[in-house]
Amino acid sequence: MKRDFICLKDYSVQEVQNILNLAKQVKHNPRHGSDYLKGKSLTLIFQKPSNRTRVSFETGIHQLGGNVIYLSPDDISLGKREPTADVAKTLSRYVNGIVARVYKHQDILDLAKYATVPVINALSDLSHPCQALADLVTVQERFGRLKDVRMAYVGDGNNMVNSLLLAASRVGMHISVATPKGYEANAEYVALAQECARMTGSKIVLTHDPREAVSGAQVVYTDTWVSMGQEEESQKRLKDFAGFQVDAALAALADKNYIFMHCLPAHRGQEVAEDVIDGPHSVIFDEAENRLHVQKAIMIFLYTFKHL
Repeated sequence: MKRDFICLKDYSVQEVQNILNLAKQVKHNPRHGSDYLKGKSLTLIFQKPSNRTRVSFETGIHQLGGNVIYLSPDDISLGKREPTADVAKTLSRYVNGIVARVYKHQDILDLAKYATVPVINALSDLSHPCQALADLVTVQERFGRLKDVRMAYVGDGNNMVNSLLLAASRVGMHISVATPKGYEANAEYVALAQECARMTGSKIVLTHDPREAVSGAQVVYTDTWVSMGQEEESQKRLKDFAGFQVDAALAALADKNYIFMHCLPAHRGQEVAEDVIDGPHSVIFDEAENRLHVQKAIMIFLYTFKHL
């Protein structure tokens, strides 16, 4: 029986902890799991181009002993040139796993439904689970724990914050989310996070006031206001997000030892000021590195989860 990695809502508190523990192991011992994908091939389906996602997955697959096949937006058109179901069924005859970076979350769900091999969500418009787990690893490295650490997210209620809500609630982190009106996090994901938070002690605050969210926070997080595919909304979004930039004045409200996080790519001067993202509190490149280790852990988990 296969297991997919589509959304953190599908993973229990213990399973998330297992993956985080695996990530720590592979980071400190790069040869750990070096033969888990031996003799296996995985394909990367990318509707959206990426720097970090492609390089980290290709490197991770090779380090685990596997082979990788990259399919660019020009190589495959899910649901256009042929049905997604046919793509999933065909690839399942060739490869041992599918990593997909797509625009619509439904494409990920369809791939997982029809593929007979594991499917990993490398990003969709609704969820970015690999990044969220990499963020947890980064926070744990800096503070030595996750439980009761206070995170503030300021900006768009997008796929990133949806996954951060689920991730934080599974490890007992507190998270305050500040979004402009009309740009709130997905209601279903909020409800799922609140349900899990009741078990782990995580506190979730939703607000439209960045100052309220950031006050006393140990982690300050933001993401781009205009994601790929939203270019036509650029002018409206820049206007609607006025006052939500993470600048020195806003960051001054956080804990004195706070860390600044951003999943990248960043637009300096929009969602974050240069002196913050390039300042001494920034850990953005630690986050980027930890994508590699977390994704290796996810792949190890998917091919050995029966033994964990």
